[in-house]
Amino acid sequence: MPTPTRRTVLAGTAATAALLTLATGAAAAEVTPEASQSYRWRNAVIGGTGFVTGILFHPTTPGLAYARTDIGGAYRWDAHAARWTPLTDQLGWDDWNLLGVEALAVDPAHPDRLFLALGTYAQSWAGNGAVLRSADRGATWRRTDLTVKLGGNEDGRGTGERLLVDPRDSDTLWLGTRHDGLLKSTDRGATWAADTRFPAIPTATGQGVTLLLAAGRTVYAGWGDSDDTGTAPNLFRTTDDGTTWQAVPGRPTGTAAEVPIRAAYDAHTRALYVTYANTPGPNGQTDGGVHRLDTVTGTWSDVTPAVPGGADTFGYGGVAVTAHRPGTVVVSTNNRWSAVDTLYRSTDGGRSWVSLKDTAVLDVSETPYLNWGDTQPKFGWWIQSVAVDPYDARHVLYGTGATVYGTRDLTHWAPRIRGLEETSVRQLISPPTGTAHLISGNGDIGVLYHERLTASPARGLAADPVFGTATGLAQAAAKPSYVVRTGWGDHGNGAFSTDGGQTWAPFPSRPALAHDAPGPIAVSADGRVLLWTFVHWDGTTYPAYRSADGGASWAEVPTSPKGATPVADPLDPAVFHAYDTGTGTLFASTDGGRTFTARATRLPAGDSQFQLAATPGRSGDLWVSGKGGGLYRSVDGGVTFGRVAGVAAAYTLGFGKAAPGAAYPALFLVGSTDGSRSAVYRSDDRARTWIRVNDDAHQWGWTGQAVTGDPRIHGRVYLATNGRGIQYGEPA
Repeated sequence: MPTPTRRTVLAGTAATAALLTLATGAAAAEVTPEASQSYRWRNAVIGGTGFVTGILFHPTTPGLAYARTDIGGAYRWDAHAARWTPLTDQLGWDDWNLLGVEALAVDPAHPDRLFLALGTYAQSWAGNGAVLRSADRGATWRRTDLTVKLGGNEDGRGTGERLLVDPRDSDTLWLGTRHDGLLKSTDRGATWAADTRFPAIPTATGQGVTLLLAAGRTVYAGWGDSDDTGTAPNLFRTTDDGTTWQAVPGRPTGTAAEVPIRAAYDAHTRALYVTYANTPGPNGQTDGGVHRLDTVTGTWSDVTPAVPGGADTFGYGGVAVTAHRPGTVVVSTNNRWSAVDTLYRSTDGGRSWVSLKDTAVLDVSETPYLNWGDTQPKFGWWIQSVAVDPYDARHVLYGTGATVYGTRDLTHWAPRIRGLEETSVRQLISPPTGTAHLISGNGDIGVLYHERLTASPARGLAADPVFGTATGLAQAAAKPSYVVRTGWGDHGNGAFSTDGGQTWAPFPSRPALAHDAPGPIAVSADGRVLLWTFVHWDGTTYPAYRSADGGASWAEVPTSPKGATPVADPLDPAVFHAYDTGTGTLFASTDGGRTFTARATRLPAGDSQFQLAATPGRSGDLWVSGKGGGLYRSVDGGVTFGRVAGVAAAYTLGFGKAAPGAAYPALFLVGSTDGSRSAVYRSDDRARTWIRVNDDAHQWGWTGQAVTGDPRIHGRVYLATNGRGIQYGEPA
């Protein structure tokens, strides 16, 4: 391919002198238009790991299905390839709030049409939601920005669907919101207006519309704003396209039927099945039930498979009917921790039920992390989405807090997750030696050792102990066989490995703070000294603690900046650095982490996400990624810094193998060179010039947590995303 034109930048300018002393200067260079290089991007395979909040088979098209997630976008099932295709990777940094999918809808009369309601948070600090509409099953999109907020990653995200194509008219859509009532579109989702005839009054803290469902030509709407008595109307319907709405009479009452979670309609028996719980979930549900409405007679029946009570508390979540088997229905329990959640299946309209968990044979060999350090996986938790193939009654899918399970015989279950990656990734290491090219620290699933990038790690989660969310991951630069990790765990919060991350053992002891505030960790170049920083979940920060005996004993380092992530010098075992993001001060230790003193000041401050990085193989060569403040470099151990010109924003920086003929490692940057947008860049000449290595189809929302190159393969880059797992790119 032709050599790309490069955008030229320089490493320091006189304008920066007003901010801080420059370490180096550089002559001005010509600036050319932004350059790019064609890259092939793929997921480093983990397999799921996030909450799949909705699964929907198309009712009239065999093999077509969609899934939505709470922070990782939407997917289409490719039956021929037996994998999920991501549909929202084109959403970029500015649209990070749209990676949470509140609801999805298909048009039974037009199989190629797909609609997504997007918006991760409904809080004041989050942006408004949007609706994407596609006429080619999500290959391309048209977008409408809403004036209201949606909450795809808030309580109630497993309810629904809150989006519906009207059965009377394919151009009419309904969208249920949390705090702004019911919206209606009459132009296929291009414009939206409030349905002022809808009778329920939303509140600032409630759930609003929890579900929308077509039963024949009737539209039902669930309502989740409870009056705490369990008696107020929470299910409404219209039979005249929304001209009038009525509360459905005779609905079940009491706290077990407080919030309608999901509904399914059996067209053969004219029965509407509704699952209920006392809270919207996925957490906090302690009561619930399943009720059937005969839509002809208006009679309600309690068909709850198992009544919560005593120590066995839970709610109900997903529900699905079988299109060609009248009276066949599947429901799920949710938040059932003592007895473990299950699916119940009935073939007689709910008169009798069978627990599918009781006879289930689970095979998680494709995604071993699902064992969670045990010998057997759980059937699931956070089960609020269940789907039955309309063309195969024994083909059932259900989403959990970590995967999608599927079966074709109601007995043998396995993850149906290929292509769907929803991990929130926190730390990345690409070791210079060893069998693995990647070790990752992640939200919810701890640390993974990636022997292969194309298969879920065969060792599963790093055990002894098993962490939920990793908070720190570090490797000794001169002794890469020694790796340490920290995180939230039930049996210890710190561990070390002497074989490069393949096997682990817990630290012999830990500071008391480790239980409630495990933070990041650093290890000296020779592996002899550990520095562990503590950050409480409520944001309270503490000084680092030091160990020089492999974690057998720890001592506080009062002079270290509170909450700062320590960084070890790659060559000198006595040197550590720490960046106080609150004051914009670089601190250094030259006595093996015993004491720290301030060096450079007036660096970017005020945001805890600023990052400090040390160049591999070089002592005292430091970089600070300063977000809107740009990128800074020091070559004197942090005494002085110079701002890198041509970088308008820098969120995270990593290093890879040097280009052929180059002596300095390749740099990988998530940021902006011109201030217009954030992207992924590579520089092979110490940040003088940059080329963009991702494209507009591969953006993945917010990607500012971590990036690293591969020290053994020039050009390969690993990128941490917040909901689309680990992306890795290589020159095409």
